[in-house]
Amino acid sequence: MHNWTPSSWRDRPARQMPAYAEPQALRNVEARLGALPPLIFPGEISQLRERLATVSRGEAFLLQGGDCAESFDEIGQAPVEATFRVILQMAVVLTYAAACPVVKVGRIAGQFAKPRSSDHETADGVTLPSYRGDIINGSDFTAQARQPDASRLLSAYSQSAATLNLLRALAQGGFADLHQVHRWTADFVRSSPQGERFEELADRITQSLAFMQACGFDAVRAPQLHAVEFYTSHEALHLHYEEALTRQGEQQGDWYGGSAHMLWLGERTRQLDGAHVEFLRGVRNVIGVKLGPSANPDDVLRLLDALDPSQEPGRIVLISRMGSGQVAERLPPLLRAVRQAGRNPVWCCDPMHGNTVTSASGYKTRDFDRILQEVRGFFAAHAQEGTWPGGLHFEMTGQDVTECRGGAQAVTDESLAMRYRTACDPRLNGSQSLELAFLIADVLKAART
Repeated sequence: MHNWTPSSWRDRPARQMPAYAEPQALRNVEARLGALPPLIFPGEISQLRERLATVSRGEAFLLQGGDCAESFDEIGQAPVEATFRVILQMAVVLTYAAACPVVKVGRIAGQFAKPRSSDHETADGVTLPSYRGDIINGSDFTAQARQPDASRLLSAYSQSAATLNLLRALAQGGFADLHQVHRWTADFVRSSPQGERFEELADRITQSLAFMQACGFDAVRAPQLHAVEFYTSHEALHLHYEEALTRQGEQQGDWYGGSAHMLWLGERTRQLDGAHVEFLRGVRNVIGVKLGPSANPDDVLRLLDALDPSQEPGRIVLISRMGSGQVAERLPPLLRAVRQAGRNPVWCCDPMHGNTVTSASGYKTRDFDRILQEVRGFFAAHAQEGTWPGGLHFEMTGQDVTECRGGAQAVTDESLAMRYRTACDPRLNGSQSLELAFLIADVLKAART
C-alpha cells in the first residue's frame, strides 16, 4: 500500500477512459457521488473473499454471469429477476451434479462501462465516438448521444442501488427457497428439452427435501434452504466513478470499492504501470484479472505481485479468455508458472470474449459449440497441470433473446434478427445458459472425482 491513495491512479496512464467536454461538471458529479452511501459494505466483501478462498482450495466452484453491458432502458424487476433465476438454476445443476458448493456472482448492478477496440465507429459515411456503455454515452448513432455525459454516473448509481435492493430481496426474501425450485423456470424455457430436464432435477430435489423432513431434519426452518448468498461484480473501467464510491473501513482503515463486491481488470486495462492496476491494488475487494492469449507467465506473476503481495486466499480471480482454438496452447504455461511460484488464485474461464465472430447477416455473435469447446479445454488444461478449474464467467441473460448461434434451440444466422437486443456483445439466453450448465455439470463432476 506504499504511496497509494484513492486518487493516485490519476498520475498513471489511463486507457479506455472518456474525455468530458466539461471537466467541472464531472468534478461536481464526483463530489455528489462521494457524499452518497456506498452500494456495498466491507463485511460483504470480506465474506466473498472467504467463499472464494474455499474455491481456491478446490472445495467450491465460482459461477459468474450477467449482461455484457447493462442498459438504463432495462431498469425494472423483470430483467433482473430473469437473470437471477437462471443463475440460480445453473448453480443448482452444478451443485447437484458435483456435490460442490457454488459461489454465485452476478455481472450486474454496475456493469455499465465497456472497453472498445476503437475510439470511433463509422456508419453510412458518418464517424462518431464509439458507444462505451450507458454510464458514459448513449448507444444511438447520433452526435448528441455519443457525447460523454457526466450526469450518467449518477444515473448508474441510482440504477445500481435499485437493482441491488431487488437482488437482496430475491436472495433473502424467499424467491431462492429450494422448496420453490419448480418456480424458477421461465415460460419460454419450460417446454424445451433443458427445461424438462431441469423439472426432473427439481422433482428429485423436492423428493430429497421430503425425505429429509420425514427423517426428522427440519427442512422448513433450515436457513441454507431458504436463502442464497449473491454477490455483484463489474469491470472497474470508469475510475472517476470507482474512486468516488471508495470508502475507508472504520476498524482497520482499509479502503474498499463501494460499487461492487468484486471488481475486475479487462484485457485492455491490465498494464502494470497503468491507472487501473494502480487503483485496484489499493482496495480490499476481490479483484479479477482477464487474461487473453497475449498474456504470458511473467505478465501474470507481476500482476499477482502488484495486486496481491500478501497472497491472501480469495483475493484474486484470474479469468482466462483465450478462445476455443488457443486455450489448449496458451493456458497451461500460465497455470504451470503460477503453481510453481506457490500462488493459489481462483482460476476462472470466460469462454465468451475469445469466441466472438460476425455473422453473414452482419450481427456480432458467438457459437454455442465454440463456447462449450473452450470450457472443455479449460478443464482439460487444469487436469493436465494438476490445478483446480475454479469457475466459469458467462455473458448471459434470462430473457428470450437470439444473440448466440446454436444450442438446442438451433439459433441460426437468419434467426439472430428475431430478438437481438444486446447493447454491446451477444449473450446466451436463458435456455442456452441452462443447457450449457447441464453439459458442464458432467465435466465438473469428473474434475471433482
